[in-house]
Amino acid sequence: MGILQTAERSSNLDPSENVIFQRHLIAYKEAAKLVGGTTLEIGSGEGYGINELAPKCTRYIALDKFDTYISKKNKLKNNIEFIQAEVPPLKGIENNSVDYVVTFQVLEHIKDDQFFLSEIKRVLRPAGKLIMTTPNILMTLTKSPWHIREYNPRQMYEIVSQNFESVEMKGVFGNDKVMEYYEMNKKSVAKITKWDIFNMQHWMPRWFLRIPYDILNRFNRHHLQDTNTHLVSNITHNDYYIKKSEDNCLDHFVIATK
Repeated sequence: MGILQTAERSSNLDPSENVIFQRHLIAYKEAAKLVGGTTLEIGSGEGYGINELAPKCTRYIALDKFDTYISKKNKLKNNIEFIQAEVPPLKGIENNSVDYVVTFQVLEHIKDDQFFLSEIKRVLRPAGKLIMTTPNILMTLTKSPWHIREYNPRQMYEIVSQNFESVEMKGVFGNDKVMEYYEMNKKSVAKITKWDIFNMQHWMPRWFLRIPYDILNRFNRHHLQDTNTHLVSNITHNDYYIKKSEDNCLDHFVIATK
């Protein structure tokens, strides 16, 4: 993976990524309790969600902008398919053909979010469900040049409810260990952003800021890991939990029914 993809793609192979990796993993653990039949994952990334989701499904379709090892490693598994495509639209997916759509940390990257959600509704069967996460802007520490926009809980509900009949708003939360890391990260990020005296993160072109953002983001995570190794390495998905949405959730966890 090149540097321009690294900031938004967490991996369990880098110890400094453990906290964010476990935060993503809890979403997959929760989704695995819900999915079945034909499940489409949009934004499958490095594919670490496959082990959680595919065994629950009769057919699992992974869709991602980038070609990954999914398309090679899982060729022999009959229930796993891989589609490389940019979204929206959801090319190659027929109307009313999917029981569940899982899309984690994707919506914030989509320019036309309404079209994206309408495409998900299109491919879902009647009573099919969308399971989605996206960052809660109220808990974001700095503006990411990779994100088109982020949402507060009210905005999240409003945009999803425009496309779906039933919307259940939940959130991803962390225990004391997770929030200790969050507060350390907040202070560390503040030390970096204090040098942005011209508030460039809010007005400079996003493409221009991506490389420096990636470099500083990686530096910051490695610094936190080096100075707090025990805390960073010992956080697991069990230190996160999902409950009814509140303003202080780290991520929105939405379950919407067609």
